[in-house]
Amino acid sequence: MNADIRRPPSGQLEGDPLFHNTTFVVIDFEGTTPAGHPPQPIEVAALALTHQPHRGWVQVGAYESLMRPPEFAPLTPAGAAQTGITAAMLADAPTAGEALAALDSCLTAGPYLLVAHHAPVEGGMIYRRREDCPHLAAIDLIDTVLLAKRLLPRLENYRLDTLLDHYKIPRPRDRHRAMADVRVTAEVFGRLIAEADSTGTIRSLRNLKTTAGRPAKASAPVQAELF
Repeated sequence: MNADIRRPPSGQLEGDPLFHNTTFVVIDFEGTTPAGHPPQPIEVAALALTHQPHRGWVQVGAYESLMRPPEFAPLTPAGAAQTGITAAMLADAPTAGEALAALDSCLTAGPYLLVAHHAPVEGGMIYRRREDCPHLAAIDLIDTVLLAKRLLPRLENYRLDTLLDHYKIPRPRDRHRAMADVRVTAEVFGRLIAEADSTGTIRSLRNLKTTAGRPAKASAPVQAELF
């Protein structure tokens, strides 16, 4: 994150110990969209950040992996053109289950909140693999789209590129690779948090979760079977 984002919030978030004690894991998937099936992941990246008093955002971990898609969801030419990922790169990659299990094993120092742009997409990818990553699947999400809508109500839309333009954050050359998208999402999240804090829109971690949170689907109670 750049110097502008590392500066500490100036408002009440600076005094909220729950905010400082939480590890924010910015996450992004790239995937294929096979007909008749939900999207299948081919790459995941995650960046773990904490906010330390008087220091600002500090990276405490990172993870990224390609994932070999199932046979019914091969990488398409359009997908390869958008991401720069090739079928050859995926041929020897771990399966989604293996890659997400490895990410899950890194989650040992919570509490955590996931951060994603348009979080239902990432949340759905995780939920469908919840048996491979039970810890990850139980973590609630912060949606930067919801946060941006609250703070920037006059934007034309809330695509990631629109927010990058709004905050004058350069688009990475490898935009649409998972780690590149994670890093710019982290930049956007930091700008939104600083703006929310300085204006008094967000005063605590609880307020942040109320404003932009999405509960983990894996944590939802299961409805009893009807007879």
